Formats: sequence, structure tokens, C-alpha cells
Amino acid sequence: MPRVSGDGASIFYEYDECDGDADGDPVVFLQGLGDGRWMWRWQREAVADAHDVIAPDTRGTGRSDPGLAPVVPRLPGRLRRPLLSGPAGYSVEGLADDLEAVLSDVGTRRVHLVGAGLGGMVAQQYALEYSRAETLTLCSTSHGGIDAVPVPEDVRAQIVGESSGNEREALRNRLRPAFSDRFVNRNPHLIDRIIEWGLEQNADAPARESQLAGVTNFDVSDRLERIRVPTLVLHGTNDRVVPSGNALLLEEAIPDARLELIEGGSHYFFLEESERTNELLNSFLETRLEA
Repeated sequence: MPRVSGDGASIFYEYDECDGDADGDPVVFLQGLGDGRWMWRWQREAVADAHDVIAPDTRGTGRSDPGLAPVVPRLPGRLRRPLLSGPAGYSVEGLADDLEAVLSDVGTRRVHLVGAGLGGMVAQQYALEYSRAETLTLCSTSHGGIDAVPVPEDVRAQIVGESSGNEREALRNRLRPAFSDRFVNRNPHLIDRIIEWGLEQNADAPARESQLAGVTNFDVSDRLERIRVPTLVLHGTNDRVVPSGNALLLEEAIPDARLELIEGGSHYFFLEESERTNELLNSFLETRLEA
């Protein structure tokens, strides 16, 4: 499987050729905070008839190396977290550089970027720094900075909490705010599968804390007018992790942005409302084929 060398880390990615005629440029799926490639499985299937798919593992996630100093992951959490919240952690700029290394390795000139949470931040940063982005689809994300609507403190504490015992139950607890209660109650077997995928692919605690540093320090609020590519902003109205007010801010600041709110949607609305999300995404991508 393909790998590329980033700044001190080997970055793994999947490259899947489309099932039909590849009329469109590749679609790149960028993961949320600590999440593995599992989070985009329904959207990847939905675009596969017309587009090649590129799915990198974010630094420290899945098969990508964390790129941390060897001693850091071995430190107790109380010593490790202050280090990773500063310069020892990741930056969104650095993750965008990782993405450029992947796309350069693939050799594609133009791509459609689809990102959620942290991945949406990486997509924004990439569009500002590099020239390959043809469109952006930003899900459940923010432009960062003091004007952004913050993650509620109780939710933040829950989603970044360190395991204390059973990692399966710890992951279940971290995922809970990202889903609606109704979806969890109606789909227990799917939630169990997602937890198994997460145990296999998600970032461990040091890498998750490093990614969180990137989220915390991210701020492109004063540069969004420089994003000159068509942008689809998708957000659930009941997102408990990244409040939907952030979607309104993105729509206002990005010149060619279109906002679609998923009524009652959670942070993972693209999982819970996959058919609606796939419809919106494919329609958006088709307009670029016709342009």
C-alpha cells in the first residue's frame, strides 16, 4: 500500500480507482479528530462510480506514523499533555503539508477535498496554501479563532478523555457526543462495528492529543476570503461537538460557499444521514463536471 514521507513521519494513504468512467477529478477524504478511515466508508462508496478516491491516514492515525519524539508517548498523561498542547503537538499547517506530500506522490493536478472536523480545517488550510483544490466540502467544522463558536467544555472533556481501563468502553464514551441518542439507541450493532473499526484505526492518546493541539491553535478566520474555489458547507443543526453556528460563519466568509444544514443532524450526520449527505455531495460534484 502506498506511503509517502512527511516531516518526520511516514504517511499512509489508500488510492482506489473508480468503478466506472473517471470523468471527475479524484475525491480526497480527510478524517476528523482521532478518527480512522472508517468514518467516510459510505461517502467513498457513493462517489466511486465517477471519481477515484484518495484516503490518507492523518498523522498518528491508522497506518500513518505519529512522528513524535520517542520519549513523548511513554510519558504519563499529566506530563505528556502540556508538551503536546504546545510546539510538540501537530499543527494544521503541518497536516496540510502531509496532504500535499500525498497528492504530489499520486501525481494528480486537481482534487475535490472533503473533510470533517479536523479534516475540514486541513482542507481550508490546504486551499489557502496549495493550488490543487478544485472544490471543498466542509462538514462539522470551523474556521477557528476567537470568533468561532467553541466546543462546549463538558463535551470537549469527554471526547479527548484518556482511557482508564477498558479501551472499548472509553472509545464508546468518547464517541457518544458525536452521535444522536436516537441513532445510538436504534443502531446498537452498527455502533459496535464502529467501535471495532475505531479500535483498529483511530489515533492513540498521544496522537489524539497532538491532533487536538492543531485544532485548538487553528485560525484562518481572517483569510477565508482568499479561498476562491466552490465550497459546500454541510452541518447538522444538533451538532453537540462543533456547534452549527460555525457553519454560518464559514458561509459568510468564503466567497463561493453554499450552506446546507441537516435538520436534527449530529456531528456525524454524514453517518446517520448518509443517503442525504451522499445526494448533496454527488450533486455538488456533478455541477463541477458540467462547469
